[in-house]
Amino acid sequence: MFTGIIEDVGVITNLNKELNNLHISIKSAMSSELKIDQSVAHNGVCLTVVRIKDDEYTVTAIKETLDKTNLETLKISDKVNLERAMKLGDRLDGHIVQGHVDQTAVCTDIKEENGSWIFTFNYNSNLNNITIEKGSITINGTSLTVVNSKEDSFSVAIIPYTYKHTNFNTFKIGTVVNLEFDVLGKYVTKLLELNLLNNK
Repeated sequence: MFTGIIEDVGVITNLNKELNNLHISIKSAMSSELKIDQSVAHNGVCLTVVRIKDDEYTVTAIKETLDKTNLETLKISDKVNLERAMKLGDRLDGHIVQGHVDQTAVCTDIKEENGSWIFTFNYNSNLNNITIEKGSITINGTSLTVVNSKEDSFSVAIIPYTYKHTNFNTFKIGTVVNLEFDVLGKYVTKLLELNLLNNK
């Protein structure tokens, strides 16, 4: 379980494809604090640490993860948002994040507004994921609040601190990002679907 509050921005140092798996090595300031088998969210994707050496560590993404996320588009030197699993008893500064990406989205617009930024994203609404105005959304592991919610698009406002301390400062029009929709919203949506089916 995560909170969507990014701890560090790591840099991809090596990508090694082995059959259907992708071994991803990351250089990070928190590498020395990690342990083998520890869960870390990478752009919002929960992956297990399998190797640690000095200031680098390695995780492995399987085919299902690669199919549903933007991890397969990573290149050497790309920046990734990192967050370790939350500790029981800590403040929940973001929202409840599982580290299970629902789908990807594409950045379609970036506007600077007197020191902050408005990012707009389009996603495939046929997968039954929804956003609501002022609801929570996780983009590349970052907990954010939805503005301008539409059927297949939404925007988020990024403050200078978030822009500087996440990989949002690398986004361009066309950048593919990972989305995790609010888990409470997903349960409500599923319950409504089941209710409609039962009332037919």
